[in-house]
Amino acid sequence: MRGLPAIASTESFRVRRWDAVVLGGATPGLIAAICLAKRGARVLVLEEAKALAGFQGLREPFLMTGAESDQVLGACLRALGIPLIDQRRLVSRDLALQVVLPDARLDLGRPHLSIDELTAWGLAKPEVARAMLSALQEASEAERLAMLSGVVVRSGRRLGRGPRRSQSEVPLRARDRATRLPPARGLPAEVTAAPPRVATLLRAVCKTLAHRAGAPISPEAQARMLGSLLGGGALLGGGDGWLRGMLRRRLTSLFGEFRSVAGPIRLVTVAQQPGLAIGDSDEIWAGRALVLNAPRAALARALAQEVPDLLRGPPVTHNRVFLHLQGPRSVLPESMSDSLVWLRDPALPLEGTNLIAIRCFAGRGRDAVDVLASAVVPVDAAREGAVGDEIERALRDLLPFSEGSLVRVPTPQPSWDSDALLSDSEPGAGWPHECDVRVSSRPLVYALERSWLGGLGFEGDLLLGWRGGDAIAGDLS
Repeated sequence: MRGLPAIASTESFRVRRWDAVVLGGATPGLIAAICLAKRGARVLVLEEAKALAGFQGLREPFLMTGAESDQVLGACLRALGIPLIDQRRLVSRDLALQVVLPDARLDLGRPHLSIDELTAWGLAKPEVARAMLSALQEASEAERLAMLSGVVVRSGRRLGRGPRRSQSEVPLRARDRATRLPPARGLPAEVTAAPPRVATLLRAVCKTLAHRAGAPISPEAQARMLGSLLGGGALLGGGDGWLRGMLRRRLTSLFGEFRSVAGPIRLVTVAQQPGLAIGDSDEIWAGRALVLNAPRAALARALAQEVPDLLRGPPVTHNRVFLHLQGPRSVLPESMSDSLVWLRDPALPLEGTNLIAIRCFAGRGRDAVDVLASAVVPVDAAREGAVGDEIERALRDLLPFSEGSLVRVPTPQPSWDSDALLSDSEPGAGWPHECDVRVSSRPLVYALERSWLGGLGFEGDLLLGWRGGDAIAGDLS
């Protein structure tokens, strides 16, 4: 067994101490850090310098849903104590996202909008669309109840390391029991029997929204992701418009700290507490607990030491390659959504540059826009530059009037602190099963692997950080 090397008493290091050190700036770790700081813990978040150097939109959610207080996003922000003035900036809209096919451009969102679109484009008859979306709403509601009522995330100390429980085994809160019987779980028959073109469209949406490398997504996770679209989208109005900015401000208000690291790192122990030795510095940053907020396999590659066993996590098998373009908003079609799923050829596999996600951000200027287009490819596929070139060629076809107007912007490539590195949880794990965040007891180390709840997409990130942070705080109290 290879653990973290101990710093000998004869070595001269200056040790800085916190209650928890969070390694990585992904959204789950920011949320977990807030949960810890709310309990009075001193928290340090360490981010890779290259990750901070990139465009902020690269780490923003592709799609936000659930702004209402009884939905996952609204409940999470309320639990984090986000100021009301910031919570009120989160507004709902009928449209969630847009799906582009070779012969159609569908707006998906609240039921009335989605039914009209499926019918108008000839993808489903009105009665079929209504029955399918009604059943999907019920199935999605069942998952919401389980997500907000169940344990979701545990640590070894609190619940033991027994078999993972499914959230269908977790009892509902008394309030929910009093108001309704739990609906059926998983994808309803009306969705599994959807017309072929609709079924392909729904699979493309699920694959785009999920934070998974390529493993199948459970029926329960699919039901929640697709059903969440029927509540419409959520946007941040006013201010800087960044969800991560809101989370960072909240952590800072609780006296949490941020630092960036540019060089190699080493994981060590100091007086049986986990810490990090940074480059050639004579400082060690240690905590009662270390929270790994990046893929463990990526961290293992970045370490300047022999890999400890606690970093043996799911391998990174896929990478989301981004293309960043800047230019005037006027070159984009007026009907183009801010979040768009583009399936170039429904007859081909839903992978690589056949399935492109596009996100548009309003720039500083009145008519400026930042466009992020991305595709998921295996890590051993063609070089990222070649994939980016293919995405750009495809994008020029979608936006024929953008030639010479949208300019390509270089994107930094972090080695470990990146949301673009994708892995899959082991078989049988992931939603609707609980995930265990503790990976070591001595020293006390936790891992927030996004793939564990990746089948839930954005809401999986929220739950992993929220429930994981509460579990870690319980261990430290």
